Parts: sequence; structure tokens; C-alpha cells
Amino acid sequence: EHTRVIQLSGSGTFPVEVEKRDGDYRIVMFQRRADLSAPLFPEHRARLLSALGIGEEALRPDCPLVIASTGASKVMVGLNSLEVLQGLTPDMQALTRLSGDIGSNGYHVFTLHPGEEPLVHARMFAPANGNPEDPVTGTANGPLGAYLVRFGLLPNTGKEVSFTVIQGEAIRRAGTMEV
Repeated sequence: EHTRVIQLSGSGTFPVEVEKRDGDYRIVMFQRRADLSAPLFPEHRARLLSALGIGEEALRPDCPLVIASTGASKVMVGLNSLEVLQGLTPDMQALTRLSGDIGSNGYHVFTLHPGEEPLVHARMFAPANGNPEDPVTGTANGPLGAYLVRFGLLPNTGKEVSFTVIQGEAIRRAGTMEV
């Protein structure tokens, strides 16, 4: 079974294909071209780290803190450790206040695992939208692909890239996405 629908969301209107295979579903979301901001100002960077409950040493030095968007903006936050990622207990009120100040509705926190499947483990916090933690977020992982290419973190032939993400593990609602 295969069907195509038009999805209306806070990110805009876009086509979605739904395919049922062997009792499971494959959902394909089409997104706009990703926009990436300049790195966060030092004050905002410090507030984000404080809200996440981590220090500078938890961040990957090759992952600048930038806002990426295909319609719904997310701050991309690359961490060094899967343990740190899964152990995060963010201050949701502080993240909400920061969202208003920087104009981003969420925080996509991830680790990279080159040579492994999946490549990315992620968590996405959007308390400003009333969603403390989203188990699976297409509008965060889509722009993550552009982010990884832009900063040389994903091999790029100039034609097409793909990778797999698992999100929602920490809240026991894991979902896998291919970007």
C-alpha cells in the first residue's frame, strides 16, 4: 500500500508519502532547502550549555552551535558522548526562555558514530512548543543532513548523501529515520 498526502504543520505545507510494508510503515517527508545561521553568540552558547546541564568539554569541537531550518528552526548541538546524550535532564524553562531570545523552537542534540549503524543518535527538545522531548523529529533530522555536509562531518559526493538516525531512546520511544 502506498499513499501520498499533503501535511500542514508549523513548518509549512509539504508532501508526505506513506508506504505499508510487512506490517510496518515507511513515511517519507519532503522538506525545503535548509538554512543555517551563524554560530550562536557566546552569551546564548553559555545559556544553552547551562540549560542542558553540560560543560564545554561535552561538545564536539567540530560541531558549531548553529540554528538549522527547513521551516522549523532547531539549534544543532553535537556531543562527544552517547552516555552524556542519554543522561541529559535539561532545564526546560531555561530552554523555553532561550528559544524566545534566539528565535529557534528546538534543540537537536546528537552524537556521531562513523562506521556504525546508525550514524547518529539524537534527542530533540522543544519545550517552547509544548513538547519537552520529541521521540522522532523529521524537521530536525532533515536540516541535520545539511549541517553535517556543510561542516564536513559527512562524506559528500556533491550528488546525494544518506545516513540513519535513531532518536527517542532515552524516553523509550525509539524511532529510526533515514535522511
